[in-house]
Amino acid sequence: MDGDLGDFLRSRRARIRPEEVGLPSYGRRRVPGLRREEVAQLAGVSVDYYVRLEQGRGPGDPSRTKSGGVSDAVLDAIARVLRLDDTERAYLRSVARPHRRHERRAPSAPRVRPTVRRLLDGMAGTPAFVLGPRMDVLAWNALGDAVGGFSRMAPADRNIPRHLFLDPEARARHPEWPAVAAQSVAHLRLYAGHHPDDRELCALVGELSVRSEDFRRLWADHQVKACRYGVKQVRHPVAGLLVLPYESLTVQAEPEQTIVAYTPEPGSETAERLALLASWTSAAPGVAERA
Repeated sequence: MDGDLGDFLRSRRARIRPEEVGLPSYGRRRVPGLRREEVAQLAGVSVDYYVRLEQGRGPGDPSRTKSGGVSDAVLDAIARVLRLDDTERAYLRSVARPHRRHERRAPSAPRVRPTVRRLLDGMAGTPAFVLGPRMDVLAWNALGDAVGGFSRMAPADRNIPRHLFLDPEARARHPEWPAVAAQSVAHLRLYAGHHPDDRELCALVGELSVRSEDFRRLWADHQVKACRYGVKQVRHPVAGLLVLPYESLTVQAEPEQTIVAYTPEPGSETAERLALLASWTSAAPGVAERA
């Protein structure tokens, strides 16, 4: 996706005030945050070098590696100045080195191995599902389906961002919709940095950008974050409000697939509601059908 590096760097320097990095704040600034010249000065590189880097013009500088990419030292210095966290640093390295980003490409039609499906089914008391590289829901167990309603969706709609931004019921279903939506976009943006040539991802981003103003705004923020764990609230039409801590576990043999499991506190109101939901699910044939 062209322009990712420059857009990312501009968004990150815009969030830092000069006084935060020991620079005097004087003069009228057309845009908030640090100027390019200030980032270059603090990172110890020439202004021309940084400008070329931000513009994606391939700076001709001895700081480049023999293979033509920007050196780790330069990227680390810029990351330090812009106060990037570990996830943002990894993203910066990925988008700064396009020649390396072709090494890992997600399959166009990922398949979940039978052993992973059996693992899901063995977690009968835990809502769980498998997410693919573009946040497509690839498989689920019965209780995961009872919570998420995946089997009732058309295959194309079993995508977390598409559900959040295009399903009219999503905002009512997710009481903390703004936070959930922002997190999903940050996760998708992180994946995009590693797979800029993924045509299905480009199509998804294009569709959501055209159809959702909220998605366009969040995508332009260039936030990057992996959804490894957290707490999500879901308003279920039958069980009511569910407060669901979750853990995300990478499938080692398929690193682009992630098992997401909801783990409510034992004895909590949510755990009791899930137990009741599980009892209804076990009495309902066909609830765990897969695509």
